[in-house]
Amino acid sequence: MKEFWSKRIYNQQAYTAGEQPKDKKYIKLNTNENPYPPSPKVKEAIMAALNDLRLYPDPNCTEIIEAVSEVYGVSTEKIFAGNGSDEILAMSFLAFYDPGRPVTFPDITYTFYPVYSELYGLSYNLIPLNEDFTVPVERLFRSPGGVVLANPNAPTGIALKLYDIERIVSENPDFTVIIDEAYVEYETQSAVSLIDKYANLLVVRTSSKSYSLAGLRVGWAIGNENLINALNVVKNSFNSYTLGRPALAGGAAGIRDREYFEMCRKKVIFTRRKTAESMQELGFELTPSSANFLFAEHPKINAETLFHALRERGILVRYFNKPRIGNRLRISVGTDYQMSVMVEQLSDILRHY
Repeated sequence: MKEFWSKRIYNQQAYTAGEQPKDKKYIKLNTNENPYPPSPKVKEAIMAALNDLRLYPDPNCTEIIEAVSEVYGVSTEKIFAGNGSDEILAMSFLAFYDPGRPVTFPDITYTFYPVYSELYGLSYNLIPLNEDFTVPVERLFRSPGGVVLANPNAPTGIALKLYDIERIVSENPDFTVIIDEAYVEYETQSAVSLIDKYANLLVVRTSSKSYSLAGLRVGWAIGNENLINALNVVKNSFNSYTLGRPALAGGAAGIRDREYFEMCRKKVIFTRRKTAESMQELGFELTPSSANFLFAEHPKINAETLFHALRERGILVRYFNKPRIGNRLRISVGTDYQMSVMVEQLSDILRHY
């Protein structure tokens, strides 16, 4: 029943988030969360911020912007902060893309992109990935309305080299190119180094993955001052107070704790490589991941069967029942212990086939 609904959303296909189960305790490898807790400095900062909850937070998110500026060497005028990268991406689709000018992105990528497009009445061009799931770079040239690209891509985990990112940006001089770098910290070169060269480039980042702050919802964008001004127009036409005081304080503390960040990042990369080798020994085929997840299929047993079998054994992974990827699982990288349990269970499941 959709009585009283706006016609604008009557047929809207909303994004489906990864399962957050409550029926029992699982080894949770389905939403690409970091398996390690945030920096201890995050809790300290949040506790201090609780003293001022009666007051509105800073609408300019200065704490986050200054922390990002310090860590990434970018002037504060070129940084925008918001309630996770998802909200920033949503604002960006409204700020930079127009109806009648199709925005371009790959057919296999973050599924929020078509959702945003449809919500705002935008048309879009889906560019099929190559058979090996790599991005056909030249087909993203000369978009009629702009380009959105996750790098590394999700759910494939495959990254483009910075050289190819620059080619895409330079070949779309009249429209904004958004590079979604949610997973960039796991061995991919960031496009932030290009923002002073290209006025049409916006790089969007999140603290949810490599900073272990998915529950805090802190994200930021880096780009030309003109693009940042556009995002602020959208934000201040919708909700000036996008981040609460605890998120501002905790997010800034987490971003600044580089030693802790590097320790966790390296542990995830090590475990990803180790797990990939173990799965390949079991006969799995995997894409070359530069993210904090693996994208895998097995020639002898289909992904949906594996998905349900793992769930019954208390392990959650992500299954996408979609064309071209319906026989693959996306498996988040957990701790060494969690991944060893997952590999053991996969080995046992395969023995029955």
